[in-house]
Amino acid sequence: MRILVLGIGNTLLADEGVGIVAMNELETRFGTSEDMDFIDGGTLSFTLAVPISECDALLVIDAAELGELPGTMHSFEGEEMDRFLGENRKSTVHEVGLLDLRAISLLTGYWPQQRALIGVQPAFVGWGDALTPSVAAALPEICSTASEIIRRFAGSRSQQVFMG
Repeated sequence: MRILVLGIGNTLLADEGVGIVAMNELETRFGTSEDMDFIDGGTLSFTLAVPISECDALLVIDAAELGELPGTMHSFEGEEMDRFLGENRKSTVHEVGLLDLRAISLLTGYWPQQRALIGVQPAFVGWGDALTPSVAAALPEICSTASEIIRRFAGSRSQQVFMG
């Protein structure tokens, strides 16, 4: 079981960097392992299609427009993640990129059966090199939820699914 933890965002734009900050914290918690990859996805690139196609389980963490109070987070797993990305055109700051990566993965025949998105409501997305207090205060809950998802993925025997 190969797990990819993908942090999305830009740490120079305040809360938009929450995915990267959380991913770095998770990498510190879990350490290096042959079974896990931690990737700073920045603001996305089509080159991320390769590591996605090579993983059995995918966890994405990103700032998301949830219509909630800043720092609120929600996790979306499996088809719920796909629906959230597809039905909410303004769902994440980078939703077009995530949708494009999903489309590329499906075209190449691989989209991890085990997948989840943790979306975090930003307070401020503009120039700033630190998270706002409300989003920073949510980091323990974000990382706890992410850790729980990772442990579930690791405990599962599910393999990569061929979609074709």
